[in-house]
Amino acid sequence: MQQITTDQAPAAIGPYSQGVIANGFLFSAGQIALDPATGQLIDGDISAQTERVMLNLVAVLSAAGLDWRDVIKTTVYLHDMTDFPVVNEIYGRSLGEARPARSTIQVTALPRGGLVEIDLIAAAKQ
Repeated sequence: MQQITTDQAPAAIGPYSQGVIANGFLFSAGQIALDPATGQLIDGDISAQTERVMLNLVAVLSAAGLDWRDVIKTTVYLHDMTDFPVVNEIYGRSLGEARPARSTIQVTALPRGGLVEIDLIAAAKQ
């Protein structure tokens, strides 16, 4: 396994890696709207938090030499499913033409009181 680490995404807040490459795949940790510079949850609504989450995921992908075209599957965790249309619009815009498989799940709570968390699986470059 190869750990992926970048200072362009938030440092892990527990005993895990930002991403791991194993058996030809990148598995990212779930990203919430933490500011990489401060390690704190950003101020803002679901729109601002989703934008930050997507930037954090791009940073992990970039650190592995990948981009959205390499992503196979994402999982979106929402604190409130009524936020889905806003998250979906930002998500789609961020992905460009990429269309990975996706699951969206409503959860009771997310780390640090976040409103959205997203993780991904991507095909790693050989």
